[in-house]
Amino acid sequence: MTGATPATTNTARICPNCDGFAAVAVTIGGRNTRGRLRTITAHCPACQGLGNLPARRVREGARA
Repeated sequence: MTGATPATTNTARICPNCDGFAAVAVTIGGRNTRGRLRTITAHCPACQGLGNLPARRVREGARA
């Protein structure tokens, strides 16, 4: 670790729906003419394929 992290750092949260694995390749069966598996790419709908969500903003005076 190179130093202390400032208290004002806005860090992104890992997406709880995909656990950070936002895009996956899914085989749809069969092979193409070159012999490779046919695949499609599926993206997480919650984070739009980014793997993280914006950090939550804490409101002052809000109930916990």
